[in-house]
This record gives sequence, structure tokens and C-alpha cells, in this order.
Amino acid sequence: MSRIPQHFIDDLMSRVDIIEVVGTRVPLKKAGREYKACCPFHDEKTPSFTVSPTKQFYHCFGCGAHGTALGFMMDHDHLGFVEAVEELARQVGVEVPKEAGGQDRRPDDDLYGLMEKTAAFYRDELKTSEEAIAYLKSRGLDGETAGRFGIGYAPRQWDSLIKHVGSTESFLRRLADCGLIIEREQGGWYDRFRDRIMFPIRDARGRVIAFGGRVLGTGEPKYLNSPETRLFHKGRELYGLFEARQALRDIPRLLVVEGYMDVVGLSQAGIRWSVATLGTATTADHLHRLFRLTETVVFCFDGDRAGRQAAWRALENALPGLSEGRQIRFLFLPEGEDPDSLVRKEGADRFQDRVDGALPLSDYLLEHLQSQVDMSALDGRARLAELARPLLARIPDGIYKDLLVGRLAKLVGVDPDRLTGIVAGDRPPDRGFRPAARGAPRPGNARSSLIRQAIALVLQHPSSASAATIPANLAEVTLKGLPLLCELLEICRETPDIGTAGLIERWRDKPEYSHLLALVANELLISEETAGVVLGDTLRQIVVREGPERRVEALLTKARSGGLDAAEKEELRDLLSSRVSPTGTGSQDG
Repeated sequence: MSRIPQHFIDDLMSRVDIIEVVGTRVPLKKAGREYKACCPFHDEKTPSFTVSPTKQFYHCFGCGAHGTALGFMMDHDHLGFVEAVEELARQVGVEVPKEAGGQDRRPDDDLYGLMEKTAAFYRDELKTSEEAIAYLKSRGLDGETAGRFGIGYAPRQWDSLIKHVGSTESFLRRLADCGLIIEREQGGWYDRFRDRIMFPIRDARGRVIAFGGRVLGTGEPKYLNSPETRLFHKGRELYGLFEARQALRDIPRLLVVEGYMDVVGLSQAGIRWSVATLGTATTADHLHRLFRLTETVVFCFDGDRAGRQAAWRALENALPGLSEGRQIRFLFLPEGEDPDSLVRKEGADRFQDRVDGALPLSDYLLEHLQSQVDMSALDGRARLAELARPLLARIPDGIYKDLLVGRLAKLVGVDPDRLTGIVAGDRPPDRGFRPAARGAPRPGNARSSLIRQAIALVLQHPSSASAATIPANLAEVTLKGLPLLCELLEICRETPDIGTAGLIERWRDKPEYSHLLALVANELLISEETAGVVLGDTLRQIVVREGPERRVEALLTKARSGGLDAAEKEELRDLLSSRVSPTGTGSQDG
């Protein structure tokens, strides 16, 4: 699947904490040795999704979804294998190596290179455009800040970028794939961005993936963003997030604003923890990314009607992601002001005071709803409860929700327990569990093969392989699954520090992968301390019981097909008379 060295994958899986990976995307609650939540892969009201810090493994008893932290990243964040590895490596602060001689370049690599070349072109053009420089100066921007954000200028000509990069069919196709040029109906191509201040949009690794362009003069649209491309999905990306992470090691809060110049202007004023959505409402993906870096998000909007509407959309989108420890606040600016203009007018300290005084989500939600009803009338208070009910139903169960319901109950004058029941009843009907995925664990079967038991033991307790006594003639047993078991044992001996997640990832590209996942998901009631002894006993049983059983079957088959010689008859009699139970005692019944 990739040319990433296997030893690096092993090391990465040992460094990654699945609780941190899943917990930044799903609100987890401690439940004994494990953590529980409502499954992010199907609709449910009762949590059936568990995450084991011991196994570094997740499993949903409802839909059958399960896997490692790497698998969760791929399925939940819709990433490819290499992208998920790179993202996990970034989170734990290591660099992904590539094997010598491997095909390091991927199809998108050329597009990233082209985007960087384009960004450099725009930066160079800014240096020669007096009009663009004058505009940035009029906005109070200095050269250092412009350089930090890589700000540039797209010339007025229709084909300046095409001429700079190249007009061959190959270059034109790649420029189009990046959303940088547009095809004419009558044939030919022209630059998408012309006579605009250019703001490069970077991904989490600092690669340029798109641009935002602010027109000089009075042209329309005022701001123009790159279209969706293979590199750029505006519902996931946030302008300035890479720069904020570069500027601050720890990010206690993030301020979400609406424009590129707001982010840039705040950064120049020393407020380097702001980001901007890219011409779209705040999405669940945006919030996942924000809360991976901080526990407090402050939305900043203009105080006019449009700003209030945008704030309410952000609140609605944020509700499903609310949980203990996360804080969302709302800051409304004076009409006619934006963050850039306001911070220049009153200074960074005064602006930060405004941020400190931002409305908590709970206050904004209730104040907004109360403004729509007559709280002095019984009907108005009842209407308030009705307006709040579907919103509260979208908040995950927990202390935050309980407190908010309690506060609403006090406002409308009803019993909190009664209101809690009403809110729960407003939830959309559960659509039921999806059919269990292929390879999902089934209830334990007392007749499960010893090979299967041994494989499950090694997977769930890899250290047991070094603690167990392995029979010398184990590899001679001709049972289905024995080669897989031997390979697992060998890996554990060669890599004594490998964990369950690392062991599972060795089989990601192999047919046995789904079956191994199922064995990990099926809980074994065996402690780490005794696993080595149990594994050793199981392996001995495989040799002394399963091996002779197969020999009996072979001799019986031969007897039916043509007969046995004297030695084979004697061997068969001995085997039949010495059949033993797992404890070594005769299996006769009284």
C-alpha cells in the first residue's frame, strides 16, 4: 500500500494513543478500563462504541466497526493510508521516512509543487505592483506580516500565470486540476485570478492547496476562492490555522473570523490565534480540527443582521460536538467594524478584552431564543421550551447538557426531570443498527478451534508470545491457520515491544485482516499476567491433541479406501485408545 518502512509503522502505532485520536472527534466517557461513546459510524441513542487503551483498539457492538487508531483516521476522516500515517506522525512529532528505492512521489505531488510555484509567482509579482503595495499599506499591513502569510498579487493580464508556468497541454491540465485556470467556451484558457491580492491557503503540513483573492478596486466578486479540487475541500480547511500552529506551541483558544485580512491584521497586532472559514459556514469538520488543538473556540461576527445569522448557523453546527471540557463562545463586534479595523482602532489589549467577555454558547442560545418570545406570558415560556427542544436534543448526553436543560427548566418554570424527558422524546427515531460488518465478532463458541484461541491470545496479549513455552514441533502440525499463528509468534519474538495495534497493522493488505480484527474485538477474559501461561498450554494442546486427531482422520480415510498395513493398524489402535481430554484424563463417561 505504501513504501513507508514497516518498522516506522510499528513505532508509530506504539507512540499513538487511540484515546487521544478518537477523543478529539468523539466525546468519550470512562467506563471501567475502557471508554464508551455513541458510535460515529451509525445512528444510535445508547452508546455501543468502545475504545480500549490497552489494546489500542476500537469496536462498535452495534454496527461492527472496529480497528486501530490508523484505521479510525482512515474511516472517520476519509483519509488514504499514507495520509493517515502522515497525520498521525505529525500529531506525535515524528517525520515519515521512505524506504530507499521506493516510489516516493504520488500523483498529487506534482500539483503541490505547482501550487508552490504559483504562490512564488504571486509573491514576486507583488514586489513590482505599486498599486497592490499601496493597497496593503492602506490596510496597515507591514512587509514582515505579508511575508509570513505569503501574500502576493495576481497581475491584471488574462494569461500571466499560464505564460509563467507553461502553456503545454500537460501544464494546462495540471493548472486546471488546481483550479488556477478556466477553459473558454470557444477554446483556450485564462487565469482564474486576475488583479487580486492573493492569500495562499495552506494545509496542516504547510503546503499551498488553494488561494483566496481580494480584488483591487471595485470589481466583483470582492473575494474569490479557489474551487474544490483534489487538494482543497473548503468545508475542511481553515485559513491561518497552519500559521497559528507555527506561532504558538500551545493554543489555549482559537478565534474564528470571517476574512483573510482579519486573520492577517490580528496576527500583526500580536493576536496570532485566529483562523477564518473559507466562504462557508463552520462545518463539523472545521470544529473537529479546531478542538484537536484547543478546548476553547470563540466565533467572531459582525453585529449586523448577516453576522447574527452566520453566528446562529455556527451554533447549530456546533451543538453535536459539545462535550465536557469544550467551550464555545460568541463575540459580536460593533456595526461597521471588522476584527482588522477594530484591532487597529483600539489596540490588541482592548480587543482581547472583548474576546475575554465573549458570550458562552449557552447564554447566546437562550438569549437568542428569549428574544423571539414574550417571557412575561405563559404561552411565551412554553414557546421558548418548544424552540429550545430540538436544539438541546442535538447536544450529546452529559453534564453540559444536564446543566443547560436545568437552566432552561428554571426559565420556563417546569421540573428539570420533566423537561429532560421532553427533550429526549424529541430526538429523531433511531434508524436501528446496520447489519454487522463482515468479520464482526460473533458470540463465543465453546468449540472454537485451539488455533483460533491461540491467535486471539497472541493478538490481544503480544507479550505472551515471549512468556509462553512454545513446543518445538509446533510448526509440524498440519492444521488450517497454523502458518498464520507461527508468523504471529515469530513477529512477537523479533519485535518484543510490538502492541496489538502494531501487530494488526502488519496484516492491513492481507486477506486475513478482517478476521484478525474480529479476534481482537472479541474480548478474552484473560489477564496480561496469565496470558503467557494460557498460550503455552494452548500451544501444547494443539500439538498433543489436534495433531493426533488429524492423524486419526488420515488413517481412517486410508482404511476406508484400501486398507492399512500392520504398523498403521497398531498406530490407529493406540491413537483411538489414548484420546484424552485437555486435562490429560480419560474422556470416558460412567
